Amino acid sequence: MVAEKHPDLQALHRSCTDLAARLFQWSHASVISEGESASARTSVVRWVETGPQHFRLHSAPLSVAQLFSRFRRPDQSWVFTSATLSVNGDFSYFQRQLGLSEAVTQRWESPFSYATQGMLFVPSNLPLPNAPGFTEKFVEQLVPLIEASTGGVLVLCTTLKAVDRVTDLLKESFEERGIDRLLMQQGVGSRRGLLERFQASRNAVLVGSASFWEGIDVPGDALTLVAIDKLPFAPPDDPVLEARLNACREEGGNPFMAYQLPEAAVALKQGAGRLIRSESDWGVLMVADRRLVDKPYGKLLWRGLPPFARTRDPDQVLAFMAKQRGIEAD
Repeated sequence: MVAEKHPDLQALHRSCTDLAARLFQWSHASVISEGESASARTSVVRWVETGPQHFRLHSAPLSVAQLFSRFRRPDQSWVFTSATLSVNGDFSYFQRQLGLSEAVTQRWESPFSYATQGMLFVPSNLPLPNAPGFTEKFVEQLVPLIEASTGGVLVLCTTLKAVDRVTDLLKESFEERGIDRLLMQQGVGSRRGLLERFQASRNAVLVGSASFWEGIDVPGDALTLVAIDKLPFAPPDDPVLEARLNACREEGGNPFMAYQLPEAAVALKQGAGRLIRSESDWGVLMVADRRLVDKPYGKLLWRGLPPFARTRDPDQVLAFMAKQRGIEAD
């Protein structure tokens, strides 16, 4: 009778029943493959995201190794190729992530002459990244390199907040110093549109984060300077990362060495990989985070980068750029 006289209540009842079922499924979430026992369940991380006008329930597997293994058949051979699968030549981190403990690995040296084509610059006089005024000092060191660079410049930040701040500071510096270069910012236009304009301009400056660290191929003079503000450590408040670190800690492992450092090494290598894309490319990689040199773990990070010539002296960077411009002129 109620359903007949009040159809809206019936629809509301169906919606509430559906939401209750989804909430139960989320709160009891675990991933189990068809035909597997309950002991084969994959732990799931759950978290709640709230905003002024939304309330979202999220879940993600603590590890994808078991999930991935269900797609591997004994009669299949899979080949994974990338310049960023290994950390200092070691593939164990990638193998652990996908449960590929018995995989055969092989590594080949790059045909590029990194020592002559590129230079890694880590300024010695910048404050630590968490110090007040770091971003301002970073931009101060960066602007002379932008002036000396004849090609495009890609500035990679670790946060969207830094993208906004770096863009504002560069805009101010360009106006003060009369630098006439196209300045683009992630979020102001589509990613594809930004990259097309960047490559077509040949000497533009593009400031981006996350998605611009990988999957970008800009060979030649369209990109001769890549500047990274901070080492790309994942934020510790990420719920999935936090759960993985806690699980590692509970098992007696070292979360920093097992997860955070390899993740940062891969991300840093991906960012650095935007610079040299062909045997005729050249450029400068600037990493403003002095922990790359000053901290003991920094050696593990820079050893994973291409074997560029290295310096902490900005004058040597400017001399390298002048030499490369001379080679091009000849």
